[in-house]
Amino acid sequence: MTQARCLMLDVDGVVVLGRPDGRHWREGLEAVLGLAPQRLAEAFFDPYWPEIVTGRRPLRPALRAALADCAPQVSAETLIDYWFAADAQLNRPLLEALVHLRAAGLQVHLATNQEHERMAHLLQEMGLADHVDAAHHSAALGVCKPDEAFFHRIAARTQLPASAHLLIDDAPRNVEAARRAGWLAEPWQGEGLVPLLARHGWA
Repeated sequence: MTQARCLMLDVDGVVVLGRPDGRHWREGLEAVLGLAPQRLAEAFFDPYWPEIVTGRRPLRPALRAALADCAPQVSAETLIDYWFAADAQLNRPLLEALVHLRAAGLQVHLATNQEHERMAHLLQEMGLADHVDAAHHSAALGVCKPDEAFFHRIAARTQLPASAHLLIDDAPRNVEAARRAGWLAEPWQGEGLVPLLARHGWA
């Protein structure tokens, strides 16, 4: 059995679970801000997000341009505040488990598709920096999961063999891509870290 040396955690769906009621942060957007989620997707996420999440375009100018077209009554700052506050339920049992794992010598990193502003918010305002040893996000890497380059670039940063990394992710295609890149990987289904880590030398 190959023992994992560095646990790589996806953020959304694993470490952060959306709204406190379990629903997606965009649900309720129309009631609160008068902006239909589908309209936001068409005006902002579809045309701009691929470049934003890989660091090729900043968030706010693109969001301002999109809102001017689809919801001129909403400022970019208002939408970002709503988004970051709504998409913020931390997985407390998982974070508590990380304390013991790190004390036992397992490195814990984040490996996530995020743009720069929300990544900073997650680490600083939501306090995730206190729970992990490092964080790797797509906007800094220039590539998103499930592209295998995402995993190769992180391994170049950690200076560990590919097989020393264990990804926990709720997206099956990301798990499959990590394995193709030589990583260990397990799908997250909410069962807790203990049974997943037991398969990789951390019983």
